[in-house]
Amino acid sequence: MMKIIATGAVALLLAAGLHLTSFAQTVGAAFERQTYNYGNWTKGRFAEVVTIKGPGKMIFLAGAGSEEEMDGAILHKADAYAQCKYAYEKIKKILAKHGATMSDIVKITAYVTDIRARDDYGKCRREAFEGASLSTHTFVNVSQLAWPGMIVEVDAIAVVAQ
Repeated sequence: MMKIIATGAVALLLAAGLHLTSFAQTVGAAFERQTYNYGNWTKGRFAEVVTIKGPGKMIFLAGAGSEEEMDGAILHKADAYAQCKYAYEKIKKILAKHGATMSDIVKITAYVTDIRARDDYGKCRREAFEGASLSTHTFVNVSQLAWPGMIVEVDAIAVVAQ
């Protein structure tokens, strides 16, 4: 009886070891990183989106603001609400290109240059997430953003199952 238990235990350990080795090889080889740019003005400056594929796909969005997608001109210079709305529309569009929705966002960091924009930003964000699962969120007041006239910038991380 002892021999049968030992043989069973050895077989179990060998099977577990093979499974762990296979899992480690799969995880090590399964991640693929890709970068994307959709606006002409961003090419060569930064990636607008970085995706990581593996057991799930992580989607990292660069800060989205009110930059016009073709030339980078800042739209709605004096209107925090309109800048926020434009930023979230871009986020939704980019997420859709990668098979994700607002419900797939797990982290948002929002930057504003004037804390008085907080209420407009909050209203805009609630509208953008209407019907979607809320994500974690960090709201930061900064002295300025990348371009003159930018009041709001939002970056996001989303995760979708493969």
